[in-house]
Amino acid sequence: MRPFAYFERLSQAFHDYPSLSKILVVSTISGGGLIVYSEANPSYSNNGVETKTRKRKVVLLGTGWAGASFLKTLNNSSYEVQVISPRNYFAFTPLLPSVTCGTVEARSVVEPIRNIARKNVEMSFLEAECFKIDPGSKKVYCRSKQGVNSKGKKEFDVDYDYLVIATGAQSNTFNIPGVEENCHFLKEVEDAQRIRSTVIDSFEKASLPGLNEQERKRMLHFVVVGGGPTGVEFASELHDFVNEDLVKLYPKAKNLVQITLLEAADHILTMFDKRITEFAEEKFTRDGIDVKLGSMVVKVNDKEISAKTKAGEVSTIPYGMIVWSTGIGTRPVIKDFMKQIGQGNRRALATDEWLRVEGCDNIYALGDCATINQRKVMEDIAAIFKKADKENSGTLTMKEFHEVMSDICDRYPQVELYLKSKGMHGITDLLKQAQAENGSNKSVELDIEELKSALCQVDSQVKLLPATGQVAAQQGTYLAKCFDRMEVCEKNPEGPIRIRGEGRHRFRPFRYRHLGQFAPLGGEQTAAQLPGDWVSIGHSSQWLWYSVYASKQVSWRTRVLVVSDWMRRFIFGRDSSRI
Repeated sequence: MRPFAYFERLSQAFHDYPSLSKILVVSTISGGGLIVYSEANPSYSNNGVETKTRKRKVVLLGTGWAGASFLKTLNNSSYEVQVISPRNYFAFTPLLPSVTCGTVEARSVVEPIRNIARKNVEMSFLEAECFKIDPGSKKVYCRSKQGVNSKGKKEFDVDYDYLVIATGAQSNTFNIPGVEENCHFLKEVEDAQRIRSTVIDSFEKASLPGLNEQERKRMLHFVVVGGGPTGVEFASELHDFVNEDLVKLYPKAKNLVQITLLEAADHILTMFDKRITEFAEEKFTRDGIDVKLGSMVVKVNDKEISAKTKAGEVSTIPYGMIVWSTGIGTRPVIKDFMKQIGQGNRRALATDEWLRVEGCDNIYALGDCATINQRKVMEDIAAIFKKADKENSGTLTMKEFHEVMSDICDRYPQVELYLKSKGMHGITDLLKQAQAENGSNKSVELDIEELKSALCQVDSQVKLLPATGQVAAQQGTYLAKCFDRMEVCEKNPEGPIRIRGEGRHRFRPFRYRHLGQFAPLGGEQTAAQLPGDWVSIGHSSQWLWYSVYASKQVSWRTRVLVVSDWMRRFIFGRDSSRI
């Protein structure tokens, strides 16, 4: 019984003297070595009762790419996460065009958001829509999707310590008359399901007796507005659905179906390599998809769409269904919030390089609803020179310059991009080029004018990040890792030096890494553009597309469901049931 009495006395000592919890205790019991070490340091009130440290509350708005990535990566139990979104799932949006035609089922591309968070993070979910953000009182005001709460109210508010805005964006109609009322959009799973039902409805209506051929052609005329990746992929999927499956079931409709793609620019897929753009346009022409370039929609009614060419000619096209995919716009709640914080004239929330909303310390924004306001080197050139000139001599030695340039490259990513675009190996090459252009051979020291001359062109590489799931996912992962290390980095900052202040930034700024992009073109052919100017088009790229999209699913459940849907389509074809 003696060892147990020893443990009782030891436990009482730790309770009476909490500082002993850091002491290493070594003893020998029954001839065996026993080592006891405790890192716990619980808080005690004045009366000796242990109290729990309050968890910091993180409110996450949205369950899209950015929100789901943040939730999946966050791994710090000191946070309490409250997720608020109108939908209780994450949707793999790159496969939405496949859902519209039954290549993949809707439930195969969604994962319940409660399954995504790590088990050691306290997470709760509210199915509601945020309609107001109040940074002054640190509250968000929400409207329940389920009607009323326990007190009979539809609306409620939620407090936060940190707010992460990842609400995404909505389709941009450019205020064109009739678009909102008559067009389908392709942003959500529900949109894809509605499009699928409308396609089947069009074929069923065209099969009814008593219709003339002109009316049947109108019903089977499908118009896609927007030549970006989503519009092109949907047109490709629809073409394959019609020619591989529906014409077998509706043989009389074979010669009546028409697909038209309207694009206001001079080419489709303008964000891709020129080789891909040319191949896509040629393939669409071979497949019978009518691509009208330089056509800007000016009006839409329930049966016709009007488009204007660059020459000013307006043509009217009868249609059965329109899918609108022309870009994104700001959600109303974000517009209101931007007005509150003095950003009312912007298209998206402006954040710094650490994804923190400008003017708000504890509010972060990521994904399609935000854009990084990258500072320019030339705006800070005087402060950079002053920071590097430690001796206040008015000139920089090469040693002083190199000491600060690694931090400058971290703080201003455009410097590294500019060096790569010019084929330079380092900042020394940039200095040599500037000195050669100025006719100077001096290499020991440089003054502020020579520094300006060397860096004057780097800001040309400042570019806005594309509004893609790839960017949003990387931002969510980055921010979650910052939250995980927040306490550590408060004490030991790991970011670059502060150009206009003392010390260092807590974290390294966000840096987007482009991993490539795909454009499925139908007929089991895909265009792939990967880093290093690597372009591949054809059937081999299609199998690469299958592999990448299967691996990018957020769970094994959705991975198995998507692959099985692809196999089912290969064996049995696409399902044309309207359910």
